[in-house]
Amino acid sequence: MAKILITDDEGSIRRTLREILLFEKYDVEEAADGLDCLAKAKKTPYDVILLDIKMPKMDGLETLEKLQEMVPNTPIIIISGHGTIDTAVEAVKKGAFDFIAKPPDLNRLLITIRNAMDKSGLVAETKVLRQRIARSKIQEIIGESAGIRAVRDTIERVAPTDARVLVLGPNGSGKELVARWLHEQSPRASAPIVEVNCAAIPSELIESELFGHEKGAFTSAVKQRIGKFEQAHGGTLFLDEIGDMSLSAQAKVLRALQENRITRVGGDKDISVDVRVVAATNKDLRHEIATGRFREDLYHRLAVIIIPVPALNERREDIPMLVEHFNRLVCEEYGIAAKPIQPEAMALLQKVNWTGNIRELRNVVERLIILSGVEITVADVQRYVLPLSAVVKELG
Repeated sequence: MAKILITDDEGSIRRTLREILLFEKYDVEEAADGLDCLAKAKKTPYDVILLDIKMPKMDGLETLEKLQEMVPNTPIIIISGHGTIDTAVEAVKKGAFDFIAKPPDLNRLLITIRNAMDKSGLVAETKVLRQRIARSKIQEIIGESAGIRAVRDTIERVAPTDARVLVLGPNGSGKELVARWLHEQSPRASAPIVEVNCAAIPSELIESELFGHEKGAFTSAVKQRIGKFEQAHGGTLFLDEIGDMSLSAQAKVLRALQENRITRVGGDKDISVDVRVVAATNKDLRHEIATGRFREDLYHRLAVIIIPVPALNERREDIPMLVEHFNRLVCEEYGIAAKPIQPEAMALLQKVNWTGNIRELRNVVERLIILSGVEITVADVQRYVLPLSAVVKELG
């Protein structure tokens, strides 16, 4: 049964609308003013909110703005006896689904409520479909080496929990893929996974990026911004390259993990957040702690479970499987059939020193597909790969 919240300071209006909506088989609740509306919307999910524009304590437009922050996907229908075209336009600009003048035409009101619920349902369905599509596009963790089997086994054991995970490994080894699979196999899979590359954000902006900021918090803060912690509420926050985060940001992340609360830059209000944090780094955090560049208390908060991802040079037996996988993937992107690879060419690829790991291997496979003939040969590898890569001496 759809749930509707009626917000109006006039009790007679609320009672009249309530009786009509109850007759239409809706579950109905009431709020006497904007503050009451916000308190109820925070605790209970509503399918539609009816909101009077003129109320004491907090008017409808201000309440509307607050609701847009709290429940952005809930349709809000403004009802007012003081309506003008300008007021209606302003309400719609601020996010109202529609504007209805008092006394409302009941047929129009009921049709508007149904349309609002239809739109809300479509938004929810679209979100679910996008999540399913996103999951279907997540790359498999390819390989049967001992190191990769250990990674998959740990993901299977840890994903159903809320334990924080620290993923370690060199650049290009697949740490992001591990984080995505931890999310997709967890109870949080229907909520978002929000990724933050700590190394790509200037130190002076990282706090705003993570925790958001209030309007006017600094010179360029022309409007309020929701940070990554709030965006990931109910889901997973992936902090990539955590070893490059500034010490001041580390202190605030530590507080967020300890208290499950954050404060936007320039704000004084604590905001509750429910996120699972997965962090990753290519650095030796123990060494960073010893040199004073990383907080030891934050390390222990993050490293409840540690998943080491092996470098490609440590799992050479997986290279044929990876090459065939990227061969199919790249050829599908180009709309051509996968190219056969000479066994000798594959053996030579297994001898390359893969300093760029999986990322480098994928690029090399694409290069070979583009530049080779009907099949990928030893000559192709010697011409297009070896001059740009070093062969491991002990295998050369």
